[in-house]
Amino acid sequence: MSDIVIQTRGLSKEYVRDEFKVVALADASIAIAKGEFVALMGPSGSGKSTLLHLIAAMDRPSSGEIAVLGQNLNTLSDSEIARWRNAHIGFVFQSFNLLPVLTALENVELPLKLTKLGKSERMAHARKALELVGLGDRMNHTPRQLSGGQEQRVALARAIVTDPDQILADEPTGNLDAASARDVLSLLGRLNREFGKTIVMVTHDPHSAKAASKIRYLDKGALLPEGQNPEDWEIR
Repeated sequence: MSDIVIQTRGLSKEYVRDEFKVVALADASIAIAKGEFVALMGPSGSGKSTLLHLIAAMDRPSSGEIAVLGQNLNTLSDSEIARWRNAHIGFVFQSFNLLPVLTALENVELPLKLTKLGKSERMAHARKALELVGLGDRMNHTPRQLSGGQEQRVALARAIVTDPDQILADEPTGNLDAASARDVLSLLGRLNREFGKTIVMVTHDPHSAKAASKIRYLDKGALLPEGQNPEDWEIR
């Protein structure tokens, strides 16, 4: 795992709210190798989700450099970023973000509509992704007919259906019971071990973080040095 696929240098993100400047992330530098499973941990407001969103090109930094898979994200236009993200990034949200009027199969098919695949090919890929996450018998169910754990597995299938290079997960177990959380973490681990996917997961839960091969901590917008574990912040 020597190939660096995520590289940031001095990455910062600031927001202006009611004339006040809020520093969400300050001077963060990180290198993540191909095939690593990295957990980003920290209390609320520590900057972990901000860093993840910048890696996913879902937001732009205020300053600093960021390269993912050798692509300098700062040089891409909004339309170029959308195409790049759809091709290379699978994103898993805490709140699932499934469309309630669509079936599991139709939800998983959505990212493929931005590709050149025909309808039958898209459906075949979507079915394969759902089978991979153990939902081959729930393809025609809508989100309200599924449990929270099943919804998150549909969201995970949607994230992997384009065969992305990286899977980025923002608190993927945050809305799940313990058993469902274990299922989702097991799937992420399998995608990492068996399929070689690079995974970056945000979590505040030490138990979830144990699924990763490496943990990096953030506190008050700062990414702490590798190997440093703060003992003075309260997980909440």
